[in-house]
Order: sequence, then C-alpha cells, then structure tokens
Amino acid sequence: MTAKERKHALLSASGAERWLHCTPSARLEEPFPDKAGVYAEEGTLAHSLAELKVRKKFVEPMGPRKYHTRLNKIKRDPLYQPEMDTCTEEYLDYVTSVALKYDSAPYVAVEVKLDYGTYVPEGFGTGDCIIIGGSELNVIDFKYGKGVLVNAENNPQLKLYGLGALQKYGILYPIDKVTLSIVQPRAPEETIKTWSLSAKELFKWGKEIKPTAKRAYDGTGDFVPGKWCRFCRARKTCRYQAQQYTALADFGSLPDTQYPTPPLLTDAEVGEVLKKAQDIEKWVNDLKTYALDTVLAGREIPGWKAVEGRSRRAWDDMDKAFTDIQKAGIEEAVMYERKPLTLAALEKVIGKKKFAEIAGDHVVKEPGKPTLVVESDKREAITTISVEEDFKNLKNEGELQHE
Repeated sequence: MTAKERKHALLSASGAERWLHCTPSARLEEPFPDKAGVYAEEGTLAHSLAELKVRKKFVEPMGPRKYHTRLNKIKRDPLYQPEMDTCTEEYLDYVTSVALKYDSAPYVAVEVKLDYGTYVPEGFGTGDCIIIGGSELNVIDFKYGKGVLVNAENNPQLKLYGLGALQKYGILYPIDKVTLSIVQPRAPEETIKTWSLSAKELFKWGKEIKPTAKRAYDGTGDFVPGKWCRFCRARKTCRYQAQQYTALADFGSLPDTQYPTPPLLTDAEVGEVLKKAQDIEKWVNDLKTYALDTVLAGREIPGWKAVEGRSRRAWDDMDKAFTDIQKAGIEEAVMYERKPLTLAALEKVIGKKKFAEIAGDHVVKEPGKPTLVVESDKREAITTISVEEDFKNLKNEGELQHE
C-alpha cells in the first residue's frame, strides 16, 4: 500500500481482497491508526529506488549528477540495504524486457495515480509502472516483501489498477488486452508472475464488484473472517475473527443422541480443526501485542500485567573493548570466527542474475522436507506408494525388460 492510499483511499486497491470479502472491515478499521512498521518502511524505500531506476531509463532525462544525487539520498537512509539494489535491478530488467518486446517504443509511466472511482466509491491508487504497447496495457507491480507471496492471477489490486489505467488511457490507445505482472525478487522462487485478460473481461469484473464496493464504502454487509484479515488494522480485537478460533472449544460436540462422543478425532475432523487453527498462533500474538500496548498506555487488561523482560549484556563500544582485550595479550584471531556465507545469503549479496551466471552450475536442488499445507496450495501433492505397489512396479519393469 502506498503512502497516498493510506492517507486518502478508504477502499484502497492494496486492501481490495479484504474489503471485497469482508465488506464492513474498511469502516471497522477506519478509527485505528495506520502505523507503518519497519518492513513497510523498507518497502517504501525500495520502491523509491525502483522508481528512480525506471524513471531514469524510460521517463525522465537524467544526467549522471542528478541521478547520483537522488541515488545517494536513498542510500543514506538508515533502512537502505545492498539487497535493495539487486532487487530493483531485477525489477528494472523485467520492465525493460516488456518495453523491448514491442516493434516501436511503447508508452512508459511510473508512479501513476489511477482513478477507479467508476467502480469503487472514491477509489484510487498508485501504479508502480504502466506500459502501453500496441493494443496491450501492462500493469507492473513491484513487491519488496518476502513474507507474503503475491500472485498475479485474479489479483484484485492489479485489476483495480488495470481499470484505473483503462479509464486514464483508454481514449488515447486502442487497448484490448491487459497483462498484470508481479515482480517479487525476494520470493523463494518464481519471482516474476504474469496473468492476462481482455479489456472486456476486466470491465465486466469491474461492473460485478460495484455493489460489493458500495456495501464496503457504506460499512454494511457481513463480517467474513479469512486469510485477508492479516493486514486489517482492526484484526487484534475483531470479534468475528476471534469467533473462528474460540469456536474450537465447541468443536466436535455431537447432538444429543444415544451415542457418546468418540474419544478420538476422525481424520476428517483433524482436517477441519487444522483449517480453523492454522492462523491461531498469529492471532494470539496479535492479542498479546494489543494487551501489552494497552497496559503500557495505563489501561487495564484484567488478569495481566507488564513486567521487564530478560535483560541482555551488550558492548557500550565494541571497538574499544576489543582493543583493551588485545592489549591484555589476547590474540585477535580468538575474537573472530571465519565461516562461509550460506547459498541464500551469498546470492543476496551478489544478486540473483549474476549469481546464476557465476555459480549456477554448482547449485543442486535437494528435495524439501514434506510439509502439510491446505488443499488449495498450488504445489503438487506428494504421492505415497505402498510396499505392495512398489513391488508390483518393480515386477512389471522386470517383465518389460525380458520382452
């Protein structure tokens, strides 16, 4: 979510998944302050760097002096990390590849204010990059985060940006195809995701969501908790989110019959409990954060109090301390350890593209440890083969070899 969206748009594009599913949530979270955490601030800085690079290459004539002045200002920010440079280079490479695929120079714009108010009351957002070539509109979104993987397919944020771009440029360009792209360089794999639909399909979707958006703007409709609660500012004390977890206490109770409740859960019940409980730890941590902030603010949470946590020792000046240790006759080698960076850490320092060119041939991908996920996860399920099936397969292979 951009700073502009946070300040002005009640129904922001970045929050569309939430207010499209849980329409009253936009008004419910309105009184809560929008506190940008350190990760959001890092993302904002990375976006500034990404914008600068694309702007220099495609949008604004910028000499070396002007460019480096702006670049150095970003790099002086305490939140700047060298990884931002490699990530924004990957973003720039993708934008460049899209721009170069057309026979003639396309229209390129960055940080474009897009108004989709025709479909969503007072709705607008800021598109990271818009490219129009021929009859194709490209909406490209840069994601610096890595904790939440974002897909381009049917992404409501990008579809709203697409509607805003069609509204802005549709009169000037004969657009009939819209391609939505997510560039998320810190994703563990598949860092670039694209999805296309026709302009007619996008307009149809816009008309379909108008009644839902109106309910969201009015604060009406049903509360529907789900994965979209994650970034809701009201999530910590939302009663409807709490109910999906507190309902676990009543799980498995059977209607009054002559049969007692069985002491063991069935496999089907285990699946249902896991679905309900998969986000419970995050919810409890949110409650703890809220309760601590409340107590520290001078209010009371019955049964709880704030205390000082475990203290830890730290150097007041490590360089001076190490100098004193060396003066006492302790060798410098004792105070340091030399160990190689992990593959992921080294790739982060070098950059994915350069790392692949230099060391890609030395990287092997070992199978991951089996993990349990919800059925809707796009990864292919592990198929298990029984001993009998394995023996049968070996026998068949042997028979084929003798034919």
